[in-house]
Order: sequence, then structure tokens, then C-alpha cells
Amino acid sequence: MNSKLNLNLKLVDESREIAKKIAEDTQLFIEKHTTVSTERTICRLLGIDGVDEFEVPLPNVIVDNVMEKGGLSVGLATYIGNAIVQLGLTPNEIAKKVSKGELDLTTMELADEMDIKLAVEKVAKETVEKIKANRGKRESYLNEFGDKEGPYLYVIVATGNIYEDITQAKAAARQGADIIAVIRTTGQSLLDYVPYGATTEGFGGTYATQENFRLMREALDEVGEEEKRYIRLCNYCSGLCMPEIAAMGATERLDVMLNDALYGILFRDINMKRTLVDQYFSRVINGFAGVIINTGEDNYLTTADAVEEAYTVLASQFINEQFAVTAGMKEEQMGLGHAFEMDPSLKDGFLLELAQAQMAREIFPKAPLKYMPPTKFKTGDIFKGQIQDTLFNMVTIMTGQKLHLLGMLTEALHTPYMSDRALSIENAQYIFNNMESLGEEITFKKDGMIQNRANSVLKEANDLLKEIDKNGLFKTIEEGKFAGIKRPIDGGKGLEGVVEKGEKYFNPFIRLMLEEVK
Repeated sequence: MNSKLNLNLKLVDESREIAKKIAEDTQLFIEKHTTVSTERTICRLLGIDGVDEFEVPLPNVIVDNVMEKGGLSVGLATYIGNAIVQLGLTPNEIAKKVSKGELDLTTMELADEMDIKLAVEKVAKETVEKIKANRGKRESYLNEFGDKEGPYLYVIVATGNIYEDITQAKAAARQGADIIAVIRTTGQSLLDYVPYGATTEGFGGTYATQENFRLMREALDEVGEEEKRYIRLCNYCSGLCMPEIAAMGATERLDVMLNDALYGILFRDINMKRTLVDQYFSRVINGFAGVIINTGEDNYLTTADAVEEAYTVLASQFINEQFAVTAGMKEEQMGLGHAFEMDPSLKDGFLLELAQAQMAREIFPKAPLKYMPPTKFKTGDIFKGQIQDTLFNMVTIMTGQKLHLLGMLTEALHTPYMSDRALSIENAQYIFNNMESLGEEITFKKDGMIQNRANSVLKEANDLLKEIDKNGLFKTIEEGKFAGIKRPIDGGKGLEGVVEKGEKYFNPFIRLMLEEVK
């Protein structure tokens, strides 16, 4: 891509190197710790599923049992592998025995370490092959139907009832949507367990469960085969169960996952240690499964001023990129987030929005950037709302954004009707078709408002990254440098679920998955 912004490329390279150092320094902490959700994910990937007689998920039952006995630092892979060797049972049979009080994993004498690892890796490799097959199924569909070059039209369903979501998702796909995101029910990110089975009650969204994933995947494949297009499915693996939901998505062939390194800390008050450990394993899984992750920098701009705080978005994008690299993700899977969220009364606001979108595109040229629509300044005036969304659509096609979450003219009024989505899709298709090549035809004035704005934001982001490098990421978050939100290092939800790894701890999936993607 030829630069239209005359960006200071030395500053871009320096910022990326600083972000890499920040990620590597944080990774030293990550490598030394595990969490209850990481261990539950290992259980799930080893085939443990279902609930006990009290409807408690079996991964929670078995991890809580080990945690209560003070044995989590050894890791669930060791305990499950030992039980496989000693008892000849499957992981799910072992979990059921634990749930009935018939087995205590922590009191069993440990078999030979090599035998334990071999037993676990045999099961782990079977899971890895299943996920590879899912990846192959996606690639097969894309080879058959082709893939879209322009922006993916990305819409949301959020009824609370998975069966009603399916009805709305199929309608949106037939109207032209390329990605369907199933919003999670309010507060699910704060649950330290994943609900089980199909669900029909949710508030502001639908529970993320493996069965709900399976049902929606099946429905979108049905429409995709009718339409001769591959319809991507998106959900959310942020929150206290981040890696577990990533594992469920990999198992059921989701294509896009909200998966930010900092979002849960800032906007859900989840402990930073917990989140940073969990994001690593979740990204290893998503990277291996061929999932595009979406990061949450757009949320900064719904909290802080989109003009004054734009540099924090860019700094966070650099950091999220490097955390993803550390987890083995390809640039083509890094849906780094930003948003069209400036006050519409701002003079020349469109030019500033254009500058920032072009800046993100030039700094992260291979990333399928996730561009979010105006929401903060939507008033309920549907006519003005449609114009705001049109300007947003124009920036997307002019700057080559990829994951384009459609704005809704009824934002601030109600959850979108199917007709609202149809109008939004029609608006975007009209703009994208009529302006398809405009971005290739225009250049920006040398040292003009657009170039100067982009370089100013880059300089401020570089200064912030230097400060983070000096003080460390944990202290930076404590001081409220992102979105103006302060979080204490030992505060927030989920800290009690963070444990330092023991000397013989192992997680077979990280090695197996990273070896595959390399």
C-alpha cells in the first residue's frame, strides 16, 4: 500500500518495537501463571463436557475440586493424565466420578511423568485434529464459493432466544450480511462458568454456549449453501471464561471472536492478572483454529473523547498486535478495532475520522481491521442516524476497512428489527458499489489537515508506549491511561482464580497448536 498520509515510518517501526517489548515483558508473568479458566479449557479440550446433577458444568466441578485441595499449580493435564494411566478411563468418565465424589484426583499417587504426558497428548492430538478438520471445512467452503474482497457486512442478532436469533440471522444473511455476530446476554462476561445447552432466555443478548454455537453454525451453513456464499459466525470470548469460549468456538467452527487483551480489565473490572493470562491461551486457540479476532479499542471512544484520546486507541492496537504475535497469530487474523465515534457537530470531523481510519489501514496493512459504527452520538433521529451511518460507510470504502459492523438508523431507540438491518445493508451496498474505487483515486494534501492529524496521533501514541515501557503495563492500567479507567493490580473480579505454576506443570495444547501454526 502506498502511503497517502506521509507517515513517519521510523516512528511506526519504533512504536511496534516498543509494543513488542511491552508484550514480552508481560509474557514473563503470563508464562509463570495459570488460572481456573485456563485449566477448565484444558479439561474441555480433553473432552470433558456436560453438567452434574446440580447443573454445574463438569469442567468447573473437576477444576474446583483440585483448586479446593490446593493442587491447581500442578495443572489439570497432569491429574487427568494420571487418572487415565491408573484407571484406564476417558477424561469425561474421570470427571463424572469426581462429580459423584467417587474420585479425588489430588490424592492419587502419580504414575511415571512420561506415561502421564503420553496419555494426555494422545487425547490432545485427537482434539487438535478435530479443530484442524474444522479449519479445513471453512477453507473448503471458501474454495467452493470464493471469498469477498471488499468489506464484510457485519450485523448483530441479540434476542436472548437462540432459535429466534437463528431466524433473524438467516434473514440477515439472505439480505446480504457476511458476518453474523450473536451478542452475549448482559453480564455473561462476569460468569465464572459457561452455561450448558441451548438457551431461550437472555437479556440484551443470548448466552454463549457450545450448543448455541452448534445450532447457529448449522443454520448459517444452510443459508450459505443456498446463497453460494460462506457466512461467517462471530461471538465473544472476552470475560472470565475467555479461553473456554475460544475452545468452544474452535470446536464448532466459529470464524470471528471478540478477543481483546485489555477490554475485560477496563470495561468489566476483571482482574488484570487473570485477563492477561487467559488472553494468551485464548489467542493460541483462535490462532490455530483460523479465527479472526476482534479487539475492543472502539470501546475507548465510547468512554473517552474520540478526538482527544485517539492516540490511546493506536497504542492499544500496537500492544494487541504484539500479544497476538506472541500467541502465534497471523496478521491476517488480527481484527484490530477502531470506531467512527466523533461528535457529529465537530467541524471537519469527517476529515479527522478519515485520517484515523487511513492511519490504521497504513500502519496495519495486512490486518482485517474491525471498524465500528457511530453509537455514542446517535439520538433516535432515524434520518440523521442514516446520514451518520452513510458517512461511516464512506470512510470504510475509502480506506479499505474489512470487518464493517453496520450502523443502525434506529440506534438509541430499540434492538434492531429485521427491516432495520435490511435498510442498513442496502445503504452500505449502495455506498460500497458507487464509491468502490474512490480510495484509489484520491490523495491527501501534503501537510494538510488529514496528514497532520494522523502524524500527530502517531506521535502521541509513541509517547504513551514509551511511558508504558518505562512503567510496565500493569502500572499503566492502574494509572488509568486507557479510556480514563483506573484498575488496581490486585482488584477486580477473578483474582482468586490465578495460581503460580508448579515446576512440573504442563499444558499440551499450547505446544501442539503453536507447532502447527509455525
